Amino acid sequence: MDPIKVGIIGYGFSTKCFHLPFILALPDRFTVVAFFQRTEAPEDPKSVQPGSHCIVDHPEAKHYRTATKFFANPEIEVVIVCSKTDTHAEYAEKALLAGKHVVVEKPFTRTTQEANGIISLANEKGLILTVFQNRRWDSDFKTLSHLIQNNALGEIKELEIHYDVDFPFWMRNMNKKEYTPGDGMMFGLGSHTIDQAIQLFGRPESVTCFLRVLRGIESDVDDSFTLILQYEKPQQDLLVTIKTNVASCMQDQLKYFVRGTKGSYVKHGTCIQEQQIFDGMAPTDADFGIEPSRLHGLLTTSTVFDEKSQGLEPNSKKYIGRYPTIPGRWLGFYENLADAIRGKVQIAVKAQQSRDGIRTIELARLSHEKGQTLPWA
Repeated sequence: MDPIKVGIIGYGFSTKCFHLPFILALPDRFTVVAFFQRTEAPEDPKSVQPGSHCIVDHPEAKHYRTATKFFANPEIEVVIVCSKTDTHAEYAEKALLAGKHVVVEKPFTRTTQEANGIISLANEKGLILTVFQNRRWDSDFKTLSHLIQNNALGEIKELEIHYDVDFPFWMRNMNKKEYTPGDGMMFGLGSHTIDQAIQLFGRPESVTCFLRVLRGIESDVDDSFTLILQYEKPQQDLLVTIKTNVASCMQDQLKYFVRGTKGSYVKHGTCIQEQQIFDGMAPTDADFGIEPSRLHGLLTTSTVFDEKSQGLEPNSKKYIGRYPTIPGRWLGFYENLADAIRGKVQIAVKAQQSRDGIRTIELARLSHEKGQTLPWA
């Protein structure tokens, strides 16, 4: 089959670092034919620094400065929405009305109402609507999922999911004082970690949240949070704590701390794929997604779940040691998207799951404001 023709909205950090490297790494499945970037193209593209404009880096693609002309392009089969959060639902709706499949960068939308609207439209049109939850293909999450699926930890009783950052450079833009939906770290980093919890355990029964502002200004916009999810039977003993803290001076941040009836798993460090992209490595390079052995998580298990795994003995009763991290593969998101568009598989990231993540964020903020544990509804 011919490659799927892609149109991309926005030409900022997300497009250039998290989407294009993986789309371009699959030339037999995708080809980028158009960009919607409001900035006027330079008269002489060769005189402009690479990365400043889509037409400089991708002269073969068409450049549109208005949404109307972009969505009217009949070539485009799938639209990647990488614009600001407050336009995600608007542009997703326009793409669906134009008969195109849609990938929305996270956070999916600002509200559950927005999410429900475009989900209903996608169902009506029979088109794929998905969200770029690329962290499902992180090396550490793939490893944790593998351990859980193979019963290395038994019945999970407690899971901490961390995505801590030590006052990163991009926080300088977090200077708003009044909150509006879509603002804050729960909509940012929390969109990843909440999605991982929903992927593992489904919707919680209740939500408890504590929001904080640690960046030294008076603001209603959170930069740190602790979110506690509790579940109904048969997972009534499960407690999931999701945290982001921006005052976290550690060389290798804590990522997961899992306790189960048959084992535990402690993992530090963030998936290496992001840094590798920043360093100019291609997703097709042999070492891409492979984590340094010093960051392998500490596994304690009383069951042998995979005799072929490094360090596990077929007849052992207990294993304590560093368990090799499964390589990360963000490329898997786009491989799945291509196969789903061609009707070969189901889409991996269902919009309803990301909608549940947005609903969890809404309830979390309400929990903080009320000082109460709220039922998930």
